[in-house]
Amino acid sequence: MPLTRRDFLVSGSLSLAAGALSPLLVHAAKSKPSTPPDFKDWESVRREFDLAPDYIHLALFFLASHPRAVRQAIEQYRERIDANPFVAVDSAIFEPTNVNIPLQVCQAIASYIGGDPQHIALTQNTTTGLALLYHGLPLREGDEILTTTHDHYVHHESIRLATGRCGATWRKIPLFDSYNSISPDEIAERVRKAIGPKTRAVGVTWVHSSSGVRLPIARIAQSVAEANRGREEKDRVLLIVDGVHGLGVEDPKITALGCDAFATGTHKWMFGPRGTGFVWAKPAVWQRMRPIIPTFTSPDIFEAWEQEHDPQTPARAAWFSPGGFQAFEHYWALPTAVHFHQDMGPARVTARIHELNGQMKAELARMPNIQLYTPRDENLSAGIVCFDVKGMKPEQVVKRLLDQRIVASTTPYRVSYARVACSVVNTPQEVDSVLRAIRQLG
Repeated sequence: MPLTRRDFLVSGSLSLAAGALSPLLVHAAKSKPSTPPDFKDWESVRREFDLAPDYIHLALFFLASHPRAVRQAIEQYRERIDANPFVAVDSAIFEPTNVNIPLQVCQAIASYIGGDPQHIALTQNTTTGLALLYHGLPLREGDEILTTTHDHYVHHESIRLATGRCGATWRKIPLFDSYNSISPDEIAERVRKAIGPKTRAVGVTWVHSSSGVRLPIARIAQSVAEANRGREEKDRVLLIVDGVHGLGVEDPKITALGCDAFATGTHKWMFGPRGTGFVWAKPAVWQRMRPIIPTFTSPDIFEAWEQEHDPQTPARAAWFSPGGFQAFEHYWALPTAVHFHQDMGPARVTARIHELNGQMKAELARMPNIQLYTPRDENLSAGIVCFDVKGMKPEQVVKRLLDQRIVASTTPYRVSYARVACSVVNTPQEVDSVLRAIRQLG
């Protein structure tokens, strides 16, 4: 007899009670504040956040503040778990499809990115997502993963650890030589030329936290597709994208980018609950991969374990969602953050972030004491702006700004820059205040 989600871990002795509570759990994520914000008014949107009003916040991409609706959803779920932990959690994650909250979370994400909820695995952050992808690849001795010199530590480290376990290798290439001469065509061509007969994956980052450069993922995908012509399926090159600083800023329809797999956290630009993220991948990618962490979202795996044989069906996304007991109230509140973005309007969010950061870049570029690294071209940048103040170390710049209650950051790379990032909570007036403060630093 096939297992239900409840049969997965429990006997189902509280089915009636759990079933009665499920609609209440679903309702928690949908509850609205008594005075809904006017999502067409950016000041009204800003008031949804409990940000310290005497600071200018330009580092929310590091870890977001929760808007009011997300805070309320987290608290309501927490209250229900605290009131009756077994019934609340059991009814949410081991119930049939129509009341299964993890599936509802996947459905909300899918509605935002333009994908299928069955192609999404839920993770804690980008780091976990990248590790699941690279360690899940069926790499063989002699295989190679190609990446770039511009990626973050966790991307490189995921690749290093994965290749080191099986005798595979990895290689880094620069995508450009100067921030003053970045070309989408050259980036795509460099990737194409670097792919070799042993290359099995190309790992890139949509928006570089090191410089603010936004890669032309669709063009890179075309280069990878050219390399795959005539290759057998087992030798096909996959395009894996770290998308954490693009999601919540750029067009969210990531399934149209042409990549094979996309890993991201949702507690940065998405304003999602802290400790939440996801991986989207094409079905053929999931099928060729190997899970590395036991999951709670696939009863067929539990059934195979119970009957003492390996799973009989191809791998799928649900197999890769890490199981175990977690901060359920945060995971379950994630759809509220998605709805918050949808209510603002993704296109309006993109336009607002580009407008504010465009204002910042234009004025920084005019300052003789500033070296701007982030391209002014909107097609090659997103929400992060990186720069140097001549004669000052980046950490000195950040400290001097913080003394004026402006929260900036430095890039955590071998070559470090000062970094600011305007989001929808900022205003043109705040940008002007920051620019005045930077002018006075030289």
